[in-house]
Amino acid sequence: MASLVDNYEQQYAVLTADITAKIGRIRVQSGGKKHRRGDDQRGVACEKRAFVQDVDRQIEEAQELLEQMELEVRGMNGTARDRLRGRVESHRAELKRLTQEFQIAKKPKEDVTEITVEESWDNNVTEDQRKRLLDASERIERSGRTLQNGYRMALETEEIGSQVLKELHEQRETIQRSRGRLRETDAELGRGSRLLSGMIFRSLQQRIILAGVALVLIIVACIVIYYSFKS
Repeated sequence: MASLVDNYEQQYAVLTADITAKIGRIRVQSGGKKHRRGDDQRGVACEKRAFVQDVDRQIEEAQELLEQMELEVRGMNGTARDRLRGRVESHRAELKRLTQEFQIAKKPKEDVTEITVEESWDNNVTEDQRKRLLDASERIERSGRTLQNGYRMALETEEIGSQVLKELHEQRETIQRSRGRLRETDAELGRGSRLLSGMIFRSLQQRIILAGVALVLIIVACIVIYYSFKS
């Protein structure tokens, strides 16, 4: 179960990192609208609306992940349950803070009262929760680095696989060309063998004909000699 909770935490880390980045984009787009032209304002508004919809959906997904983590933690026993429960509470406090930042970032900059991060934490987070949040942030950073390393290794593996496939393809083409040359050579050898067989057959025919002619000449000579002695 702990491994499943770790998996949920990695997904949560990636999700909250994306939420944080998009909140920053929304905050930038919420300010300085007076200096933009009409077309630019409409384009920025559309982009902001898309980011807001994405963050709404991702916050819901993060809440579902936290609920899944809580269900897994409830099924545990011993100190592991208490430790994981504290981590889940830290994650929930962090999600609450992100949700508040998101609500503030959605409003135009001139309508928002400046609230510092320290003030927000002092009002909503206890010292123990703050410590847990810091620990959770460190774990999230480590998980993010692990994911980045895994992604880089996957890219390197994919590149190596592509090179291997390319080399195999080239070797296959070389083997196919070699097979083609072997077939051509075999065909040439077959034609040469047939020509040689024909030449040998014609040579045997000529020898048989010469032997027959010689035999006939010997017979004729014998007959001539016989009649010449008889007369």
